[in-house]
Amino acid sequence: MVRKLEIQENILAGQRALVTGASSGIGRAIALSLAEAGARVAVNYLHGDDEAEEIVEEIKKKGGEALAVKADVGKEDEVKSMFRRMFDAYGSIDILVNNAGLQKDSPVHMMSLDDWNLVLSVNLTGQFLCSREATNEFIRRGVAPELSCAAGKIICISSVHDLIPWAGHANYAASKGGVMMLMRSMAQELAPFRIRVNSISPGAIKTAINTAAWSTPEAERELLKLIPYKRVGEPLDVAKAAVWLASDHSDYVTGATLYVDGGMTLYPGFSEGG
Repeated sequence: MVRKLEIQENILAGQRALVTGASSGIGRAIALSLAEAGARVAVNYLHGDDEAEEIVEEIKKKGGEALAVKADVGKEDEVKSMFRRMFDAYGSIDILVNNAGLQKDSPVHMMSLDDWNLVLSVNLTGQFLCSREATNEFIRRGVAPELSCAAGKIICISSVHDLIPWAGHANYAASKGGVMMLMRSMAQELAPFRIRVNSISPGAIKTAINTAAWSTPEAERELLKLIPYKRVGEPLDVAKAAVWLASDHSDYVTGATLYVDGGMTLYPGFSEGG
């Protein structure tokens, strides 16, 4: 059971956030948590109109502001249109959370080029396209000191598989390794503009994409062998980290990857000497 910690009230008051892939799972939790912290949130999605609208309504019922924006982040024209709609509604952007991602799993010798290209398009190219649009606006507007110390914050949602190889998932692991270097290169380049860029790399999180890995007691016991902290993560674990990275509490943090993984990247197989 995750102990629910209350988000510091209005820590992101007045700020405008875009969360991609926000209709379910980690993206949903991040969108709700940013709104709880005071941000107005654009909820991006590609599939699941009803789910996206439910999130918008949930935010509004709690006194927040949100809108749903349908777009494929791997397509340049749709990304540009998404940002135009957000700017029409909110005037600008302060926080971008690049969360949209997918898997198309296959042994590498059987993987189709279409499945390779689709995963790279959404997981890596999508983060580039959205970051480019947000960065242009951050640079144009500059720092708004009444809102934040930074001109803008970009948070790239990656995975522990930016470090850990994953047989049968070469396209996914390659995309996440690419996200790490994209994030670090952007952080280096954009720091002089007071734009902060960081990543969150989750480990095993209870979402629909990996239900089979934790949905039975037997499966969860096997999974916990990889997690020194001995619990499977929840979307809220990642969302709390995202709120911190979006806030001025992390103003001196850029180019960092925060592993929210219960210690999975500690290589637990070596805990007894290897």
